[in-house]
Amino acid sequence: MQRSARQLYVRVAQKKPLLRNAVLVRGLKTPAYATRATSTRVFATPELLNGQQKAGFHATPVSNQQKRDYYDVLGVSRDADKNEIKKKYYQLAKKYHPDTNKEDPDAAKKFAEATEAWEVLGNEEKRQKYDTFGHAGVDENGGYGDASDFQGFEDIFGGFASMFGEQAFGGRGRRGANQPQRGADIQVNVNLNFMEAVNGTTRDLHITANEECGTCNGSGAKPGTKKQTCRQCNGSGVEIMQQGFFAVETPCRRCRGSGSIIESPCGTCRGKGQVKKPRTVEVKIPEGVDQGMNLRLAHQGEPGVNGGPSGHLYVGINVQPDPFFKRRKTDVYIDVPISIAQAVLGGHVVVPTLSGEVELKIPKGTQPDTVLQMRGKGIKELNSSRRGSQMVNLQVQVPKALSPRQQELMEEFLKEEQELKEQGSSNCKSHTFGQTVHDTVDRIKQFLKGKTNTSEDSSSS
Repeated sequence: MQRSARQLYVRVAQKKPLLRNAVLVRGLKTPAYATRATSTRVFATPELLNGQQKAGFHATPVSNQQKRDYYDVLGVSRDADKNEIKKKYYQLAKKYHPDTNKEDPDAAKKFAEATEAWEVLGNEEKRQKYDTFGHAGVDENGGYGDASDFQGFEDIFGGFASMFGEQAFGGRGRRGANQPQRGADIQVNVNLNFMEAVNGTTRDLHITANEECGTCNGSGAKPGTKKQTCRQCNGSGVEIMQQGFFAVETPCRRCRGSGSIIESPCGTCRGKGQVKKPRTVEVKIPEGVDQGMNLRLAHQGEPGVNGGPSGHLYVGINVQPDPFFKRRKTDVYIDVPISIAQAVLGGHVVVPTLSGEVELKIPKGTQPDTVLQMRGKGIKELNSSRRGSQMVNLQVQVPKALSPRQQELMEEFLKEEQELKEQGSSNCKSHTFGQTVHDTVDRIKQFLKGKTNTSEDSSSS
């Protein structure tokens, strides 16, 4: 990708993203590297147009006499190896990067100074020149070096990306001064019991959040006054600090990147344009919500800035477990006890459902833990008319004590079963289980006998 010197400066002056990540801008008399960031930009500054510095830069290159010793800048000894120098440089870059150090007004200058020192000391050839001739040895061609002086910049910016993340280098471009900004989102949680989650409900949420100041209508300025354009950055919201090879674009320290100054702040919001107020929001919770869901109430969050839209209100759902119903997505599960007589003879049992009591038919010969499905008796699917099922687990209860009459009847039942077994007409699995055991033992014996014969044949051979 080629850019003329004029194109390079114009793109930077317009505060538009130049290139994604640090890449070589070719086609220039002196090669230059450029990168973009959210609120801070680092780019090369070759003075190419007949030696004339372009307008829009608020500082000039530092002369050799004013420059500090590069070893002192990084805080390393002259016999330090490259790894030690690199480690120290990364520490200083992270400490003084203007995006992470907004309190120190000299952070941008120290950041550029440390970067310039690393560019020299991190290059073996240039470090040797610097050790021999000082700053004059590496400031050829008017202090900007030749094309070889820029080798290794990808490593520098790659290090920045690892320290500050994608958002700082190569992420979205910086938001312009006074552009509309979306308001912050608000997150609240609500506790529901099982039936409220299944059938839906309405809740009033009491929250305290920022709202647009009614006194100044969100401007932050005292009524009758208005914001003034920042004189330090001329309303651009940024400053450009230049040193050596680099120029660093950073948010204006006077207006903090807004591009304007409030000389007479509103007495109600103290210039913020917003005030905290309690308010009540009615939330209609639909049928079928489940644990962990997040409902979004559009534009119910905090107000935007400079005419931007409001944020959203998110309502997190916490559902308390029910002692009887168990939920799996849109199906509900219940356990229903039945007697031995009901299991054998069949019958009916009344079971509770989400919509009321329902009589359920029990088939003859029901086995323990049989599950019957009641279609359409489950939970309504969210934003749909479909419903799940209710699954009924039939638990056959064996009595621990019998009345005399029950004891007599059970003995008669057992006697009848024995006679059917002898006749071979019993369909009770317990009667056929004995034969199953006998057949299994025979198969084990045959296996062991065959294994013994095989071992004897191997010994004989």
